[in-house]
Amino acid sequence: MNIDIRINLLRNEMRKHGLDAYIIPTNDPHQSEYVADHWKSREWISGFTGSAGTVVITQNHAGLWTDSRYFIQAEEELSSSSMVMHKIKLQHVPQHIDWISQHLPKGSTIGIDGNLVSQGNLERYQKILKPKGLSINTSHDLIAAVWQDRPALPDDMVFVHDVEYAGLSFQEKATLIRDKMKENDIDHLLITALDEIAWLFNLRGSDVDYNPVFVSYAILSKGHARLYVDPNKVDDDVSSYLIDNANKIKSYDSIIEDLNNIPENDCIMLAPYQVCSSLYRAINGEIVKGESYVKLEKAIKNPTEQDHIRNVMKRDGAALAHVFYWLEHTLKERTVSEVELSDKLAECRKAQGKYFGESFGAIVGYKGNGAIVHYRPLKDKCADIKAEGILLVDSGGQYEDGTTDITRTFSLSPPTQEQKRNFTLVLKGHIALAQARFPKGTTGQQLDTFARQYLWDAGLDYGHGTGHGVGFFLNVHEGPQGFAPNASERGKTAHLPGMYTSNEPGYYKKDEYGIRTENLVITQESKDDNFLHFETVTLYPIDLRLIDENIMTKSEKARLNQYHARVYDEVSPFLNDKNLKSWFKIKCRPMN
Repeated sequence: MNIDIRINLLRNEMRKHGLDAYIIPTNDPHQSEYVADHWKSREWISGFTGSAGTVVITQNHAGLWTDSRYFIQAEEELSSSSMVMHKIKLQHVPQHIDWISQHLPKGSTIGIDGNLVSQGNLERYQKILKPKGLSINTSHDLIAAVWQDRPALPDDMVFVHDVEYAGLSFQEKATLIRDKMKENDIDHLLITALDEIAWLFNLRGSDVDYNPVFVSYAILSKGHARLYVDPNKVDDDVSSYLIDNANKIKSYDSIIEDLNNIPENDCIMLAPYQVCSSLYRAINGEIVKGESYVKLEKAIKNPTEQDHIRNVMKRDGAALAHVFYWLEHTLKERTVSEVELSDKLAECRKAQGKYFGESFGAIVGYKGNGAIVHYRPLKDKCADIKAEGILLVDSGGQYEDGTTDITRTFSLSPPTQEQKRNFTLVLKGHIALAQARFPKGTTGQQLDTFARQYLWDAGLDYGHGTGHGVGFFLNVHEGPQGFAPNASERGKTAHLPGMYTSNEPGYYKKDEYGIRTENLVITQESKDDNFLHFETVTLYPIDLRLIDENIMTKSEKARLNQYHARVYDEVSPFLNDKNLKSWFKIKCRPMN
């Protein structure tokens, strides 16, 4: 069934229910970034496979709103249908809800599935639409009526994440959260974000690609906790573990009834941009809106987690050494497809042990494909890598003892002067952020400038944030912190000791090449109690062939040389092959 047929089927359903427009977001009932196949409604209706975007269907227009990371990809994937791309986060370009308010006549009704829209977004939409005489109806899941072969909800088993890795038991984590609840007179905390539930209960699953989470809800109360999950996903061991920790296991759908039964005088706290409007409507009792207590505690990695992160980076670096040693030697004899290289990354990581899977679909972008920020090679649509040009590889692994995410850019033949200059400008920004010292209270927006300054001096920039929070054997993208050029959550959040964040500036020349250098860092306290700094934990060398030494300062060269020496010292013990170790030593050589 082609895309335009799907759109027309949806329009028929809209007419049946008196809807003049229908909004289809990317997320699931938990406001997840990556969703299970069952909830990939936006992808099904549009054909766009990127991880961020919103579709709006009216009787005479079908549009996809997405940001600069996906402009090239969306242009290609929408080309065979009537779906129109709308570029967001550009000056004077309206968001989808603003477009609706400008194009629909007074009295129109806009539909959206109440299970998919957060209460925060619903209230924001209403503020924009109501003055225009437009209303929202959240009662209908129209996709369910037209998606005949829709995948079922995932049924993979839940498992315990050992406290040996987690560092804190469920009871210790629950005490941290309950102390905050007590300070603010909160009786119940509604938790809907899948990674927050997994972190709090020290449980993991495999319901969502790349993210070791499971479909569930939770309510944390003063004396107990309730976990709402399909009981068929919980075996006897997990059930005993939960019961031993004073937890109640209830069916996934029964949360609606329990929210209805909360005593009127009890206070229940929730994060309005994480809770879907359907759950919000079901709540009895006094509602307190605020940021999730769990989110911040999860973002601050405890000492045990930090130690495991440092160790997993050694194995991850060794896996990459195997991959790129293989690639360099294979390219002397034949080409290697982007997909083959992606598969090799997973194969070599798996060989390192404690491996659970990729932390995201590897971005292997050869030449012009590297300029597509979130490019994903497919078997029937990918480039063959030759021993020439620029190759960008962004990949990561999920291990029981940590999550990794690294980007390196390689020159497979002598680079041009322009490529060397642009790579070096990106590297200088990366180093500037990595070695920044800053007072407590400094936000991601303030720190983002460190990474862009040298590109800006040359009149260049990149269209994405400089970094995101990273989970611990959890989502590779997590909040609240990051590095961003705007006042988004990542931009306005102050960095705190223990936060685990990516540092990944880049530069992209459409149809020619992409450049990105990414390491993960942990925020640490400096000797001066009022200042913080970053500890770089990723361990893999930078391609020296791409560096223009003439625009590197003496201190930048020294910093890179120190990093390369450390990479070799920490990773080489995991390389048993003498030829591989000799090759790796050359890659970690110092600059002149």
